Amino acid sequence: MQLENPQKQRPKISKKAWISETAIIIGNVHIGDNVFVAHNAIIRADEPCSSIVISDGCNVQDNVIIHALSHSQVLIGPETSLAHGCIVHGPCKIGTRCFVGFGSVVFDCIIGDDTLVMHNATVRKIIVPDGKVIPDGMAINRQAAVEDLGDVTPDLTEFKGSVVRANIDLVQGYQALEMEV
Repeated sequence: MQLENPQKQRPKISKKAWISETAIIIGNVHIGDNVFVAHNAIIRADEPCSSIVISDGCNVQDNVIIHALSHSQVLIGPETSLAHGCIVHGPCKIGTRCFVGFGSVVFDCIIGDDTLVMHNATVRKIIVPDGKVIPDGMAINRQAAVEDLGDVTPDLTEFKGSVVRANIDLVQGYQALEMEV
């Protein structure tokens, strides 16, 4: 379902994206090529002067919530995965080739490229440099805590890539099914 917001803005979605019929996308939202938006995802840029940009090759999995507060923006870089049930709340910028794990909450922060926010983590009011890993369940809301974060390992880099590839395959598969109908 795609809806206009109170400011009369409608989502702009690439014809090369695949959006589930049960996803709800409201307002000033831009979705790029090869983006997969799964079932029951909610993407809301409905408050005044809010916007959301989901770049090419991203995946927004089941039950993800993305919301931008008034006068804020959510930017999600290319080839980023938002896993089942996570919440991304603006203001927020997530870099290229990132992963935000199951049930994680990301709010009022900047996350650098190639970073993983693992499952059930909370990231708030900090800047995370490129290539870091926020472990499962960690709550991080002090900039000083960033110094203790580990670096992305080759196996985690492969994991992130495999999630993106699987979801681009889903985009292509679902689009092929729609063409058959």
